[in-house]
Amino acid sequence: MDEFKNGDGFEPEKINLTETERAEADEAAMLAAGPETDEQALMEAQDEANALDKNVRLLSPGRMVARRFFRSKLSVIGLVMILALLLFSWMGPVFYHRWGEEEMDKSVKVEYSRETVIYTDEETGEEYTFYQVAEDHQTLNSLAPMSWDHLFGTDKNGCDVFTRLMYGGRVSMSVSFLAVFVVTILGVIFGGISGYFGGWVDNVIMRLCDILMCLPQLPLMLIIGTLFDSWHVESYMRIYYLMLFLTLLSWPGIARLVRGQILFLREQEYMVAAEAMGFSTSRKIFKHLIPNVLPQLIVSMTLSLGSMILSEATLSYLGLGMKGGASWGVMIQIVTEDTNVLNSFFNVWGPPGICIIIAVLGFNFIGDGLRDALDPKARR
Repeated sequence: MDEFKNGDGFEPEKINLTETERAEADEAAMLAAGPETDEQALMEAQDEANALDKNVRLLSPGRMVARRFFRSKLSVIGLVMILALLLFSWMGPVFYHRWGEEEMDKSVKVEYSRETVIYTDEETGEEYTFYQVAEDHQTLNSLAPMSWDHLFGTDKNGCDVFTRLMYGGRVSMSVSFLAVFVVTILGVIFGGISGYFGGWVDNVIMRLCDILMCLPQLPLMLIIGTLFDSWHVESYMRIYYLMLFLTLLSWPGIARLVRGQILFLREQEYMVAAEAMGFSTSRKIFKHLIPNVLPQLIVSMTLSLGSMILSEATLSYLGLGMKGGASWGVMIQIVTEDTNVLNSFFNVWGPPGICIIIAVLGFNFIGDGLRDALDPKARR
């Protein structure tokens, strides 16, 4: 038989549907499958949302600040300049240790000087010009030119300028970092107390700041340096004592900055909540107020490092720094003792001056970059 039969041996019923009946049947089938179709559409939408979430990356506040900081070319240049100076000062002597910090080159140096002598014959009245050459044997190779033995030459004492430049960077930068750290600590303590308590406490601290800011720093440094000479203070510790005294006169600026920020922050809602929860005064100041002032403090500290390096160089240039050790300011001081060095031996005083310029510019570039990166309005 050619006819199709089912498993039970019965023939299927033949149904002839018109086009209208077939369309109604298809529509009924779609309505019956509606919930399943909606569920599939919902699952597909969730899959698309998950795929979009994978492409979205949330940045923490710290990473946002770092991203804005490294977007600035000047900030990156300043960071590279400071890192280069730090590596040069602290890692340089590890690889270049041919000469010590105060080691003198005692190789014999022969110098020739020519002097013009004019002789007049009394009988004829004619003048004769002679050149007299003098030979001078020196036991120190002082003011030597640049060579493979001395990359930047030697100073008047026969010490290698390149080596002293590395050790001088250690002293200048470490003294500046230490001074800025002490200034910041004092400014945060006094500024936080003044801004939080207010009243007579604020008046006393602010009047003390006014007095310290009116004192002439440089004349006081000259007087203290003279006292150190009379007290026979160790030459290597003189610059540290002077910078410590300078920090005692420099903290009012940080204190005023912290005070102004705390006067604004102590009226915020989270401080009212901390007051209602009964937190201690120290916890409210150092855990809730000071962390919100840190962005401004970081910028101020970075900009202060450049000025501290200039202050150290100025004190050493005036003869108030170390007498035996090396620092960038001490290396420049030689031009005050001998003008011939200033005119003819740029390799002696030029490199430390260039290092000071690089350090100050680098810290200023970093400070400007941090100021822009930590700006709460810059949320792009």
